[in-house]
Amino acid sequence: MSRLAIKICGLSTPDTVGAAVRAGASHLGFVHFPKSPRHVEAEQIRALAALVPPHVGRVAVVADPADETIAALVATNALTALQLHGKETPERAAAVRARFGIPVWKAISVKTGADIDAAEAYAGAVDLLLFDAKTPEGAALPGGMGLRFDWTLLRGASIGAPWGLSGGLSIGNVAQAVAITRAPLVDISSGVESAPGIKDVDKIVAFCKAAELS
Repeated sequence: MSRLAIKICGLSTPDTVGAAVRAGASHLGFVHFPKSPRHVEAEQIRALAALVPPHVGRVAVVADPADETIAALVATNALTALQLHGKETPERAAAVRARFGIPVWKAISVKTGADIDAAEAYAGAVDLLLFDAKTPEGAALPGGMGLRFDWTLLRGASIGAPWGLSGGLSIGNVAQAVAITRAPLVDISSGVESAPGIKDVDKIVAFCKAAELS
């Protein structure tokens, strides 16, 4: 990636999709997880993705999905990648990529340096690793909670795959996050919302501007 890539995740309306595209986002994320306030059905994803120009990536976010769920999403022909955000093993991630022929991203929950080291097991099995904050034990959602981890854990880390940074990013801290981690991609969801699941157009624009200046 020649410039910082920006993924705006949890989009669910045409106006916020349009705002993200106009603001310069490189990827848009659509959450397909019924427990999430950002959940959208496969047909909604198809309709929203139709508004997106071809150069912008379209990523469906799922957590421990059944093959039938993945098949329905892939059948929309709307996606450029599938993000696994549950407890999928490297073997499961590789099997999904092989069966469905779609690039796979894997969210890695991070609390300590050992979590980053463990991500090495996914090298070769997925197309991108997304380092996110580990949610509390028993939390209803696997991500999108605005939590962050110690970004210095990524400083100088040897990561054997393309990767990105997620978890607790905001308009005010994205420049610091990139300076510390040298992340080639940043991913935000709750940090550009006015309420859980409600994206704010002005915040999307401000975040993209702050990220591009970092």
